[in-house]
Amino acid sequence: MIEADIAVVGGGIAALTAAAEAARRGRRVQVFTGALPGGLLLSIEAVQGLPEHPDGIAGYDLCPMAQEAAMDAGAACIADEAGAVQRDGGRWLVRGADAALSAVNAINAVSARALILAPGSRLRALGVPGEERLAGKGVSHCASCDAPLLRGKTVAVVGGGDAACQEALTLAAHAARVHLLLRGEALRARPAWQQRVQAQPRIDLQPRTEVAEVLGDAAVGGLRLRDGRTLAVDAVFIYIGLQPATEWLAGAPATVALDSDGRIADDAAQGLFAAGTARRGNDGQAATAIDEAVAAARAADEFLA
Repeated sequence: MIEADIAVVGGGIAALTAAAEAARRGRRVQVFTGALPGGLLLSIEAVQGLPEHPDGIAGYDLCPMAQEAAMDAGAACIADEAGAVQRDGGRWLVRGADAALSAVNAINAVSARALILAPGSRLRALGVPGEERLAGKGVSHCASCDAPLLRGKTVAVVGGGDAACQEALTLAAHAARVHLLLRGEALRARPAWQQRVQAQPRIDLQPRTEVAEVLGDAAVGGLRLRDGRTLAVDAVFIYIGLQPATEWLAGAPATVALDSDGRIADDAAQGLFAAGTARRGNDGQAATAIDEAVAAARAADEFLA
């Protein structure tokens, strides 16, 4: 069992930023990052809204930089997901999820006076037939990964927010046609992204369009839409919102309260703080996650003081 001042859960930009800030304040910090730190930002080609990167920065560059900053500040990273959290007297006990790692090395069990939860989120699934079966075979969540393989092809992007617009633009640089399927009447993205999408002739906006089934045998061949149409595509990219990665906390013995959406609220009296997309009230923006992370680290430091 490792004793720490602050335990941080998460491997994304919020957790790594909180760890760095807390360590800079002289606190002993242990971070459960998982085997591959970075979270959802690893698939984002241009993270916007950061003052130090006015032209945007790729998520796969930003997250390693954040981890390096945390470690340089003195935070220790544990290459395991957190599997359980409980209140233990006046401290927080966090155990890793990897039983094999736990059997050979006890470093994935941490006792800390304060806890910062930033487990992040996963992309929400459509929940339609064919989606799971064809995952990795044309059903994707990473345009920057797959776009070069789709040169001259026809693809679909499902969603109307910032991420969907960014991915549609990335795909349009390679694909012959990008169908951007909107559940509602119009895009929900920020005006700058909407303008770029509307100015790209290869992107075809289709409002009031919902997917009923992903079609194909060995690979995606098309989409069956709820209005009865069939749309021939070679791949589909899904960006319809985020699902907080907090289901593992639902069974925690009355220690971490989750709202109806599975999001976490701070409990400053108990030394519990949250940041990032799994925090109640977060808007899903990387810049907001960073601000929340700094605030959480400062609040945890004040709690310890």
